[in-house]
Amino acid sequence: MIKQGLTGTLIGAALATHLPAAADPMPGMKGLQHIGITVPRLEQAVDFFERVLGCEPFFTFGEFSSEDDWMERHLNVHPRARIRDFQMVRCGNGTNLEVFEYSAPDQNRRGPRNSDIGGHHLAFYVDDMAAAVTYLTEQGVRVLGEPSTFTEGPAAGLTWVYFLAPWGLQLELVSAPGGMAYEQGLERGLWDPRTPEK
Repeated sequence: MIKQGLTGTLIGAALATHLPAAADPMPGMKGLQHIGITVPRLEQAVDFFERVLGCEPFFTFGEFSSEDDWMERHLNVHPRARIRDFQMVRCGNGTNLEVFEYSAPDQNRRGPRNSDIGGHHLAFYVDDMAAAVTYLTEQGVRVLGEPSTFTEGPAAGLTWVYFLAPWGLQLELVSAPGGMAYEQGLERGLWDPRTPEK
């Protein structure tokens, strides 16, 4: 049942690639520039992204807060929320991460699960799934179960496994050395860090 549900979702995503582009796209839109995530401790998170995943940290912004309602009006957070610091990180041939450390009177310290509204995860492409899983395990990273491979449907050929950052952020490894079934006959498919020019 779960497999059928996932397959149905992936079929819907594959069918969407056959639909024509929107008649009036947002002017000048080029693509996803960064994903913002909030972590309990910035230093711990950036260290994990750099040391374990091989990401490249760039500049920090420093502390940011306001005495009026600017934070609420512009960022949709509690007016007394304070950004202790935030930093830009680049992970290989993919989009950037903007990593925040916040404090706020109404802060929820428990991150959402994938099944919660707002649930999310970050997926990293690897060439060799077995080697990557072995490496994560050797680093003391919690890997959730064994890698799974789709053998039918549009995602056939994709192997994936979830793992957790030390603070609980849900992450995923994906690999499809031979491509995925949905790609057959398409000139343009999902963005792939191996072939960003397509």
